[in-house]
Amino acid sequence: MTTIARVDVAAVQRRTIGTLVTAQAVGAVGITIGIATASLLAEKVSGSERQAGLAQTFQVLGAAVMAYVLARIMSRRGRRVGLVTGYLVGSSGAVLVVVAGVAESMTLLLVGAAMLGSSTAANSAARYASTDLAPAATRARALSVVVWATTIGAVAGPNLTGLSASAADRLEIPELTGPFALASVGMLAAALVIGVLLRPDPLMTARAVAAEEAAVLDPDGLHVVSSDSSWRRVMAAVRDHPALGAATGGLAAAHAVMVSVMVMTPLHMAHGGAELRVIGIVISIHVLGMFAFSPAVGWLADKAGRAPVLFAGGVVLLAALVLCGRAPEGTSWEIFAGLFLLGLGWSFAVVAASTMIADQAPLDVRTEVQGASDLVMGLTAAGAGGVAGVIVGVWGYPTLAATTAALAVGVLLAAWYAGRHSAERPADGVQP
Repeated sequence: MTTIARVDVAAVQRRTIGTLVTAQAVGAVGITIGIATASLLAEKVSGSERQAGLAQTFQVLGAAVMAYVLARIMSRRGRRVGLVTGYLVGSSGAVLVVVAGVAESMTLLLVGAAMLGSSTAANSAARYASTDLAPAATRARALSVVVWATTIGAVAGPNLTGLSASAADRLEIPELTGPFALASVGMLAAALVIGVLLRPDPLMTARAVAAEEAAVLDPDGLHVVSSDSSWRRVMAAVRDHPALGAATGGLAAAHAVMVSVMVMTPLHMAHGGAELRVIGIVISIHVLGMFAFSPAVGWLADKAGRAPVLFAGGVVLLAALVLCGRAPEGTSWEIFAGLFLLGLGWSFAVVAASTMIADQAPLDVRTEVQGASDLVMGLTAAGAGGVAGVIVGVWGYPTLAATTAALAVGVLLAAWYAGRHSAERPADGVQP
């Protein structure tokens, strides 16, 4: 085997970041272009308003499950194979959604939506791939740059709705399926970028570097390889590194706050007579808060520490909930500011918690730990989103903001606990 010492690790890291940024931007277009029409398509196919939200719910659940599936693939075959698989499954799901629209089949639509979640899982996994070879001192910045790249797709995707309508006419498919036809192309493009350019594989390179370092320290090779199952090794890692559990809890709580409030905001505004255009602007400002400032957040997490930035995220989320809870139905400055802060608080929490997970997860089970954390994050968000609809329907939007504050407090507690334990026992791994 060729010695990894001949590889310029810093050069591989730069190439990895460039490739991931490109794929993330293209892949995000595919993921976001159908957001505006998913519920409309579900309502049309099912003939029921009550089932309109099922497509988004199944996509979130699909993303949660595929996060762990892709993590297992990456553990065995590397980041490149895992990410390509995720985008290909997502692209196939988009095609199936188109078929469901043509056949007017709700079953096919929900299966396709769940498969679409695979691309969301791949986009999420890409942020961790950026940290495999990153030095600890700049790890948060590496992760945050890849998160930032989502801004390109998130902004461009919804604006391609008109183009997708033209594509639907040419393909002679229902207009509401046009965005998904274009989405499948975007996901295929992301798979192509990863498959061709993500070489050498960052995870495999990190493992090779670690193996050579271990060989120097242990020339007789007397190291123990665990025979436990993947899930048992994940749980063992959490027990050995308590900050992992805290970071996962903070990540899940912050994501649940964001999803539950964000999905119900358009309904709250519409009840007050807000125009669809204004609602779209509010959501765009929210997305801006989520992604556009992530490089600055990453720099802060590297300088001030992961736990303090995670704590700051919880504080910003609480401020967002106060504003949203005070916002009247319709259009108001409180809803504009609240949704922006909701996205910004999410950015603080996700960048800090994800970097902490990358810091603390042992190299031999790193992808499984990361996949398990995204699984927990996705399932928590799906549950919170479902409960949010019930709360708003029975008690109203202000009550949702008030009850969700408990999750934001959970982010604060997770940050406090992680701050106490993250420095006690750092995980093994490459430190270029």
